Amino acid sequence: MSELHEPLLRWYDAHARDLPWRRSSATPWGVLVSEVMLQQTPVSRVLPVYDAWLARWPRPGDLAAEAPGEAIRAWGRLGYPRRAVRLHAAAVALVERHAGRVPDHYESLRALPGVGDYTASAVLAFAFGRRQVVLDTNVRRVLARVISGAELAPASVTVAERSTARDLLPADEPTAATWSVALMELGALVCAARSPACGDCPLRDRCAWHTAGHPAYDGPPRRGQAWDGTDRQCRGRLLALVRESPVPLTRRDLEDGWSEPAQRQRCLDSLLADGLLVGSGDRYALP
Repeated sequence: MSELHEPLLRWYDAHARDLPWRRSSATPWGVLVSEVMLQQTPVSRVLPVYDAWLARWPRPGDLAAEAPGEAIRAWGRLGYPRRAVRLHAAAVALVERHAGRVPDHYESLRALPGVGDYTASAVLAFAFGRRQVVLDTNVRRVLARVISGAELAPASVTVAERSTARDLLPADEPTAATWSVALMELGALVCAARSPACGDCPLRDRCAWHTAGHPAYDGPPRRGQAWDGTDRQCRGRLLALVRESPVPLTRRDLEDGWSEPAQRQRCLDSLLADGLLVGSGDRYALP
């Protein structure tokens, strides 16, 4: 399997995007922020918010000193705004438990609010150069194609996937960290879910899926995420109204965001329950 290392690492050296969280100047906090922001969100949308976030809050303590509502406001339209609340809570935890520093231990990272296995592993690899299995959607798709000959990875991470990824890691820690981000980059730029550019792939001649003639995915149906008319859309509109208002809004004000009363109330209740809004009487504001 080590025959994969040289061509991919050489390709990455020539084609890696210049992203701020990959630069030598990036701090562990900056890497953590990037990983939270990049969850289900394209790089192009993350970049301006990331730059503004780190300019305002270059250290966890800077964010922890602000109200959670400021994190939600700065999050803007990145989507999944609970990530902003959790990132704020993580900053508070870093100040309280780790003197304002991002720890370099897996268990300590996992104990932070909103930090799961992937985020903890990515921070260890990309901020501290550790030999760590990092399995995001792009990495899983590349390994499924190259190693297993399948068009797409299983719906959830399997023991076999994790074992294969671990076996593929180069022995040297810094090289292993680069290998992980190179796999991720290949999945983002070349080995895309739709219309993969196999002609540009450095692993084409070693790819089981390419050798087999690109057999189509034959697993359980993959359902796309609906948007129009969903609670997610309703929540987003209500939150945007409050976020963009300089003063608390009334229940009547929120009617402008969504016309269907039962769904609007359900989504308002869920925003309150998630800590994205706070209510006082008939008025609603960011926390």
